[in-house]
Formats: sequence, C-alpha cells, structure tokens
Amino acid sequence: MAAPSASSASSAPSGLPFHPWDPAFVADPYPAYAELRARGRVLYYEPSDQWLVPHHADVSALLRDRRLGRTYQHRFTHEDFGRTPPPPEHEPFHVLNDHGMLDLEPPDHTRIRRLVSKAFTPRTVERLKPYVHRLANDLVTALVEAGGGDLLTDVAEPLPVAVIAEMLGIPESDRSQLRPWSADICGMYELNPSEETATRAVRASVEFSDYLRELIAARRREPGDDLISGLIAAHDEGDRLTEQEMISTAVLLLNAGHEATVNATVNGWWALFRNPDQLAALRADHSLIPSAVEELMRYDTPLQLFERWVLDEIEIDGTTIPRGAEIAMLFGSANHDPEVFPDPGRLDLTRRDNPHISFSAGIHYCIGAPLARIELAASMAALLERAPALILAAEPERKPNFVIRGLKGLSVAVR
Repeated sequence: MAAPSASSASSAPSGLPFHPWDPAFVADPYPAYAELRARGRVLYYEPSDQWLVPHHADVSALLRDRRLGRTYQHRFTHEDFGRTPPPPEHEPFHVLNDHGMLDLEPPDHTRIRRLVSKAFTPRTVERLKPYVHRLANDLVTALVEAGGGDLLTDVAEPLPVAVIAEMLGIPESDRSQLRPWSADICGMYELNPSEETATRAVRASVEFSDYLRELIAARRREPGDDLISGLIAAHDEGDRLTEQEMISTAVLLLNAGHEATVNATVNGWWALFRNPDQLAALRADHSLIPSAVEELMRYDTPLQLFERWVLDEIEIDGTTIPRGAEIAMLFGSANHDPEVFPDPGRLDLTRRDNPHISFSAGIHYCIGAPLARIELAASMAALLERAPALILAAEPERKPNFVIRGLKGLSVAVR
C-alpha cells in the first residue's frame, strides 16, 4: 500500500504523542518519547503505516534480528510483499539508493562491505588522525581569526566532507557540490517525503551519479591511492563490483560519512551552550573529550529513526507484526530510555556506561563510526584549545527534518 503524502499524514490523527511534522515536536521530541515508552513496547502509527519501537532493549535486539531487513527485494517482489512499487519518475533515486550496502542484505551486503571495510581498518583510520587534526585546527583558526561565524558552515561541514572526499579521491575543486547533492538525497529519508523533495532527490541522484561515473572512468585510466581506485582494482582482481555498486557505495560513504558528523557537531555544541556547567567542566578538563563525544551523540541523537522491513512475522510483547510491515526504531527514544541510562534527560559528560545506539548495530553498524569519533573529537579539541571563550551569538533555528536531526546553523563569537 502506498504511504500517504506528507501533507495528509501530518494532519491525520494517530492517538499517539508522535508528531514528526510538527515543529514543536521536532524541536524537542524527548518528552513525547517518554510517553511512547510508557504506552508500550510497539505502537502502530497509522500516518506513516509503521510500527514504532521506542525502548532501547527492543531496538538493540531488532537491529540484530535477521527476520528484519533494510530491503525485501532480495526475497520478494513489491507485489508479493504487498507494497506499491515507487513511481517510475523516482527511479534514478531508487537505483542509486538500492545498490548501496546500507540498503542491501546478504550476500550482496556482505560482498560490498568486505571490500569497503579495507578502507576503514583501525590502522587505516589511525593513519588519518594527523590529517583530521590538522584540518580541524586550520578551520578553527580561521574561525577565531574572523572573530566567530557559523560553526556549521565554517567547521562542522567542511571537516568530514574533506576527509571522506580525500579518502574517495574527489578533487578539492569539486567538493563544493557534495553537500548540496547529499542534502537533497537525504531528504528522501524523512517520513513520507513530499513530491517536491522527491524531485530534488532525483535530480541530485542523476547529477551525483553522472559525476561519479566520469570520476570512475578517470580512475580507470589513471589509478590513484584512493578508495575508488581500490574498488576498481578489487573488481579487476575478481571481487565483482558493478559500476552502479561503485557509484552507490561512493554516494553512501559521502552522505553517511559526513551527515551524522555534521549534525552531531552542531547538536553537541548547542547542547553544551544550554548546559554551561558541563561546558565549563569540559573546558577545565580536556580528558573528558572521548566521553563527551559519546554522551553528546546520545543526548541529542543525529539520526532519530531507522527503518526495517519485516521479512518474517515477529512478535513483540504479545503483538504480532506481520510480514510486509515496516518497523520504525526510534533511536532518539532508545538513547533516553531510563532502563539503560539513569537520569537520561541530564547531560553528563562523565557518563561511563553509555551503550547508545547512534551508530546502529548488527550487520548495518556504521562502518565509519571510528572515523566519525576521531572527527568529532578533533573539532572539539581544536575549539576548546583555540577558542576557549567561544560563546553563542544567536539562538539557532532547527531544521524542519525529524529523521535526520540538525540545525540550520550555529552562530558563535570568539571573545
């Protein structure tokens, strides 16, 4: 069955304290999550035709449950699964999205992840540390010299975009296109995206794919020391990877490789400005940076919801979820579950037992999580060292998106 449009869904009553199209809810969904957890372990949400799962234990278990999948097309047709195929005009987005490993299941997922993981081994990521720290210091130095600016565009965005683009071998002159393409494509991950959002995503998918197709051709002619050249070499040596899989993998790495880091950075600093006692403790003791990164990822989760298809009937707390249904795991709610996190609404940078699920779990655990942690720690350290008196210059405005949670900007000044 086709999902309702965003406009009709936003006004449809659900009987649940869950309103992902309401700016007030998006601004602070955490009190509503507490109500959802009190209502039960699984709750049907008619406006998006999904089963909401708000508890940490259930989300953690379901992320590892092979009866669920990011796709169903490895086992069923749309018709067999009781789903309406996407409109033909959306095909460029779905071709791009559906060939990335995040939306594949074994054996295709296993094959592609095995190849990509070679670029994210602990040794490889550790070798990137000096580059990441140097770049973070340069960006923060420029911010300080300007007396302040927008933390989003001046530090949070350029750092992870440059790192993942460097890994893939995308020339510096082309990198300004990456963030707009990514933003337009990621709009499709919101609940019931509008037709306007789909049009932008399709256009970005075509342009991004065309660009990468040309880059892959160039790397075939002149290989470099980068991930795209490595994927081409692996293909030529017998590890089969189609050109579309290469393109989709590169787009996924670029999108996932910076989207969460960008939003975690600005969400995190906005949280610190709202909790001056914790910011003061961090400024006084930089050894808190590793635990601060984890706590800020938990406290205001950059990815609020993650979806799975029910491939084989499951039961949650006596409720049977049939094959063909879709489950929406509420990461933001799970990360505020008092059964796991004592006093979850309190920001505590010294929190040690912190099993947040901001990087997911199971076979789709974020392959770039170690790199993201390095980037977040590097930018935080640079700001603490070079801008110890950083202050908020203006109240930020939150993006209207619910699933991918972030700010439109974060204006700061250096005293």
